[in-house]
Amino acid sequence: MKGDVTMSLKNRADNAKDKVAGKAKETEGKATNDKTREAQGKAQGVLGKAKDKFEDAKGAVKETVDDLKKKMDKK
Repeated sequence: MKGDVTMSLKNRADNAKDKVAGKAKETEGKATNDKTREAQGKAQGVLGKAKDKFEDAKGAVKETVDDLKKKMDKK
């Protein structure tokens, strides 16, 4: 269980890093009128958000499986 929490926190930190770096690249692209850099930044930010959603889904599935295991153990 501890490994799951540690991995989740590491993943969340990596996701936040993607979102922040993406925003920085997007801002840099806008400031320098570099459409490619701006698009790269947007893409990286979206990737970070998508990975967050995936982590949320993994957590929800794990909770559901754990609940089912508890119910099965009671029977």
